[in-house]
Amino acid sequence: MPRRWVAAVACLLALTALACEEGGGASPRPTKSGSTPTGLPGTMAALGDSITTGFGSCLVLTSCQRNSWSTGDGIRVESHYRRLLDAGAPIRNRARNHAVPGARAEALAGQAGAAVKDKADYVTVLIGANDACRDDIDAMTATATFRSQVDRALRVLREGRPKARVLVASIPDLNRLWEVGRTESRAVRIWKTGICPALLANPTSDAKADRDRRARFAERIDAYNSQLKAACRAYGSRCRYDGGAVHRVRFSLDEVNALDWFHPNVAGQNRLADATFPAAGWRL
Repeated sequence: MPRRWVAAVACLLALTALACEEGGGASPRPTKSGSTPTGLPGTMAALGDSITTGFGSCLVLTSCQRNSWSTGDGIRVESHYRRLLDAGAPIRNRARNHAVPGARAEALAGQAGAAVKDKADYVTVLIGANDACRDDIDAMTATATFRSQVDRALRVLREGRPKARVLVASIPDLNRLWEVGRTESRAVRIWKTGICPALLANPTSDAKADRDRRARFAERIDAYNSQLKAACRAYGSRCRYDGGAVHRVRFSLDEVNALDWFHPNVAGQNRLADATFPAAGWRL
């Protein structure tokens, strides 16, 4: 068979996956945008608490990182990681989750240090629920202390990865959880075992002392969110606050797991991803 026929047949066979060019070469497969993406991260890291670990989203009360709104690689949640990967970011298998169940803002600097060791180009932060969810109102982390701990963590990121993009998410409206769950007997029964007592103690009570406690809890969450916004602004242009997007999510009981009636299930994790990803500002 003449050599030119061999080349032609080889080219035709390749048409299903590659574009043939003169000389039998092939062009790279385009991304969804039609070109190789630029500026997207090669490594990402998630910092925070049990919400970001996907706690309770796999039908058991333990972390389930594959369902994390941030770094999850499972097929049930359109996480930031999966959205970036689908857009062509060179990030496959390079998403690290350093969040820890029960973590408060004081632990954030250590997690930030781990992200620096990862050489993360993109870092998400969701922290604060555990600073408020203490045994009682007086045990909540003071607002000034919370701010200094967040500042310390962001300083670790700024000094260690000055070009990384940082997304700071607002704290969910936990009082909303009480509002939608106080008439659900199964939720009330679990909450009484000690879930976030500063908010959820005496969940069915309408006594003034309990109303005042819930109001003070809400005020502290609002104060934390104000400090998260200010801390991100002080960080500089590489930090983006979600503008209160997470706090504005009007979630339902269908979006929390039916084991502790507190942590987001898969649907809730998807709501978090939907609420936060636009704030990151990636051009996909």
